[in-house]
Amino acid sequence: MSVPKVALVTGAASGIGRASAIALAAAGFTVAVNYRSKKHDALALLEELDGDGHQAFYADVASATDAEKLVEDVLGAYQRLDVLVNAAGQFTPQDVKSADYEQWQSDWQQSLQLNLMAPLNLAFQVAKPMMKQGAGKIINITSRGAFRGEPTAPAYGAAKSGLNSATQSLALALGSHGICVYAIAPGWTETPAASPRIRNQGWDDVAAQSPLGRIGRPSEIGNLVAFLAGSETEYLTGAIIDANGASYLRN
Repeated sequence: MSVPKVALVTGAASGIGRASAIALAAAGFTVAVNYRSKKHDALALLEELDGDGHQAFYADVASATDAEKLVEDVLGAYQRLDVLVNAAGQFTPQDVKSADYEQWQSDWQQSLQLNLMAPLNLAFQVAKPMMKQGAGKIINITSRGAFRGEPTAPAYGAAKSGLNSATQSLALALGSHGICVYAIAPGWTETPAASPRIRNQGWDDVAAQSPLGRIGRPSEIGNLVAFLAGSETEYLTGAIIDANGASYLRN
């Protein structure tokens, strides 16, 4: 009997992380569900996942120490780690016109730590055990904002742009060890975190940004995660996949 592959999903208690965990479990993965503050939601998710062996793991991935311990705990529980999905993140509004200097610096530091350094620290931690296995996949959730700019959240846009670049650098650095690295750059997606901002901008106006006339569903991103985590996708390593309903197109 083959041993189920293990996927660690950060920020799995809600939104795209939750959808990714559901899709991966449906595809036959054993899922390590990471949460920070939403323990109840994480435990409830375990009951919804197909298959068995799934576990919840607390960690504030913005903490380098917690990120290291998270990977240690997952490896201790399963003795392997095949897929890392970096879905934890946060959109922090900033206003360069009205923010004071101290707040400006604090917002940048917090956003870069969670949205850029956390996934890179986790990628570093999983790379060595994946190298020993001779295979592994790292999937980073970035954003359409990395390309079009985020005037109300420049630190977020910069962090996601940096993560796109790091994805390609790591794909080059780790490919010879059998490790593939990808990024998915969603547009507006109907998650608990994004929905208040969508309402503030006007649901119909945001939906109209896409020729489909609607907003993305978390399950669409989750299914893309499961696709990349599966077989026959190795030659996509280094790819940044736009998933924004054609609301923003790159040349």
